[in-house]
Amino acid sequence: MMIKGKELRQVYTELLIERAKTDDRIVVLEADLMKASGTTPFKETYPERFVDVGVAEANMIGTAAGMAVMGKIPFAHSFTPFATRRVFDQMTISVSYAKLSVKIGGTDPGVLAELNGATHMSVEDAGIVRSIPGMTVVEPADNVQLLSLFPQIADMDGPVYMRLARKNKELYFDEGTEFELGKIHEMKDGSDVTIICSGHMIQYAKKAVDILEKEGISVRLLNMHTLKPVDKDPIIKAAKETGAIVTAENHSVINGWGTAVSEVLSQYQPVPLEKIGINDHFGEVGMEDFLIEKYKMTPLDIIEAVKKVLKRKKG
Repeated sequence: MMIKGKELRQVYTELLIERAKTDDRIVVLEADLMKASGTTPFKETYPERFVDVGVAEANMIGTAAGMAVMGKIPFAHSFTPFATRRVFDQMTISVSYAKLSVKIGGTDPGVLAELNGATHMSVEDAGIVRSIPGMTVVEPADNVQLLSLFPQIADMDGPVYMRLARKNKELYFDEGTEFELGKIHEMKDGSDVTIICSGHMIQYAKKAVDILEKEGISVRLLNMHTLKPVDKDPIIKAAKETGAIVTAENHSVINGWGTAVSEVLSQYQPVPLEKIGINDHFGEVGMEDFLIEKYKMTPLDIIEAVKKVLKRKKG
C-alpha cells in the first residue's frame, strides 16, 4: 500500500476497506463526521456495512456494542472528546465490562484540534480511557506505524481506543518498520538520558535529540505508542542505564504517558523525571505552533527538561 504523501485518515480508511474485502465482520460507525474522519470511501464501497447514527455518540457506542455481540468487529469514530468524555459510561459498561471487541477512533487529539478550540480539544482522552479496566490505548503516530499496528488492532480480542492524527502526512519512521502492539519501540540508543515520546510529539522529540547530541549529550529515544498496557521492561531498563527520563506527549501530563511512566519508575526504579505535555489546562483556539509554544511543548522545552533531569541526576 502506498502511504507516502497521504493523510493518515486516508490510509486508515484504505486499511479498513482492504480488511473488509476478506472479513465481512468489519463494520464502520460514524456520528455525522464521515468527512472529518475520512471514512466516506468505506461508506461508498460497503454502504450496507456503514452506519451513521447522527450526532448521537453515546448511541453510536451502544450500537457498536450490539454489533459486537452479534459477531461483528465495529470501528466507531468521532473527535476525541466525543469519542471519550461523552461516551465514557457506554465505553465502560457496554463495551469493556462486556469484554467486546469494539474499536474506537478519536481524531485530532490534543493540540491538533487547533481552531475547533476547547470544546473539541480533548487533552485528557487517553487518560479517561486508560482508567477503564480491559481497554487498550494506542496512538499510531504516522502512516508507517498505522500500517503495522492496524492488523493487530483489528485482530485483537477486546476493546481498543485509537488516537488518530487524521491530517498528518509526515512519516517519522522508515517505511517497512514493524511495531508490536503493547511494546515500546526504541528509535535511538543513548546513555545519558532517555526521552519517551508518543504520537505527534515524536517530531519535536527528534529535533530536541539532534540539538542535544550536538552538545555532547547522549539520548535514548523511545516511542511509547501503546499507553495501555504499559510495557514496563524498557522503561525500567532505561532508568537503570541512563538514570534520567523525560516524557513528551500531546496530552495532559495528568494520567497520560508521563503518569504511566512515573508509576513504573516509582515502583521499580526511581530516577529523576520531567514531563512535557499540557499542564492542567483546557484546550483553546489556536494553530499548532502557537499552542505548542503556549503549553511549553517545543523542542527547546524538551531540551530544558532534559537538562533539568540531568542536573537532578548529578544532584
